[in-house]
Amino acid sequence: MDFDLTEEQGLLRDSVGRLIEDAYGDFEKRKAYQREPHGFSDALWARYAELGLLGLPFAESDGGFGGGPVETMLVMEAIGRGLALEPYLATVMLGGGFLRVGGSTAQRAAMVPRVADGSLKLAFAHGERQARYDLADVATTARREGDGYMLDGAKSLVLHGDSADRLVVSARLAGARRDRDGIGVFLIDAAAPGVARRGYPTQDAQRAAEVTLESVRVSADAAVGVPGEGYALIERVVDLAVAALCAEAVGAMQVLHELTVEYLKTRKQFGVPIGSFQALQHRAADMLVALEQARSMAMYAAMMAEADDEAERHVAIAAAKAQVNESARMIGQAAIQLHGGIAMTQEYKAGHYFKRLTMIETLFGDTEHHLRTIAAGGGLMESA
Repeated sequence: MDFDLTEEQGLLRDSVGRLIEDAYGDFEKRKAYQREPHGFSDALWARYAELGLLGLPFAESDGGFGGGPVETMLVMEAIGRGLALEPYLATVMLGGGFLRVGGSTAQRAAMVPRVADGSLKLAFAHGERQARYDLADVATTARREGDGYMLDGAKSLVLHGDSADRLVVSARLAGARRDRDGIGVFLIDAAAPGVARRGYPTQDAQRAAEVTLESVRVSADAAVGVPGEGYALIERVVDLAVAALCAEAVGAMQVLHELTVEYLKTRKQFGVPIGSFQALQHRAADMLVALEQARSMAMYAAMMAEADDEAERHVAIAAAKAQVNESARMIGQAAIQLHGGIAMTQEYKAGHYFKRLTMIETLFGDTEHHLRTIAAGGGLMESA
C-alpha cells in the first residue's frame, strides 16, 4: 500500500504547518489567544478560511474544496502540533460533518459557503449528563407542533458551544431513552428564543458550554436527514470526528516526544546530560514506539473513515482510538516524569500538551469503551 502523499497533499501539509508554526510557535501567543472574547483568535480563524482549510472536506459543488480524510488528517495533525485553540473540530468536522453527510441541498447551499469563509461557526449539542459514551442515550425531546417541532432538554460539554452561531442538536421524537430508533437531528439558531448557553474553559484551555433548550421552536426544514433516523447519521459523523482526533493526538504526541528528548539532552545531573543515563534512553525509546503505533492507527482511521460498510468502519475507528488513547497516556505520563517538576508549571508547555491528550483520551469514548466496541463487533480482523 502506498502511503506517500501526492504533490497537492504535500503542499497542504507544508502550508498548514507554516500557518500553525507562525501562530503558535511562540507559546505566549497561545496564552494571548485564550484571553480573546471567544477563547481563540478570530484573526487566525480568518486565515484558516483564506487558506481554504474551513471548506476543505466539503464537495466543490457545495462551495468546498473536495478534500478527503487524508487531507483532514494532515490539518488535524498540524493543529495537534500547535495545540491550536480554534474550533476546527467543532465547526468543520462535527457541525460541518452533519451538513456534508446528511444535510439537504438547501441546507448545504445556505451554510457550507459560510462555514468555508469563516462567517458561520457550528457546534454539536449531543452529550447529556447521564449518557456518558452512549450515543443513543438522548433524553432531550422533540415533539411535532404544527409544521415544525418543539424541543426541550439540556446538553452538556458542547464543544465551543458558547461561540457557535448554529447548534446541531439531537432530540428524541419516539422510543425509550437509550433506543437507537426515534432520534432526530436539528439545526438551531444559537440565539433562538428558549436557547440558553453557559460557556466555560475546559482543562485543556479549549471552550465548552452547557446548553438548555426550553420550548425551542424549529421549522420542519431544520431537520438534518430523516427525523427519527438520526442515530446512524450521528454515529457516522462521530466516526469521522474520532478519526480526526486521532490525527490531532499524533501531532501533540510528536511534539511532546520532541520536547522530552531535547530536555534529556540539555538537563544535567551529576555533571552530565540526563539523556546519557540508559534507563532514561529506554523510556524515550518506548515513547517513540508508542508514537509510531499511534501514527499507524491514525492513518488506518483516515483510510477507513469513509468506508461504506458501517460495522467495519465503526470497529476500525474504535481500534484506532483505543491505540491512540493508550499511546497518549503512555507518552504523556512519561514526558511528565522525565521532565520532573517543570512539566507541571503553567509556563512550560509540556503539561499543556498532556492536558490536551488527556481530554482527547476521554472524548467520544475512553479506551475501555472502544475495546468493548471492538469485542462486540467481533474483533478487528476476521478469524480464519
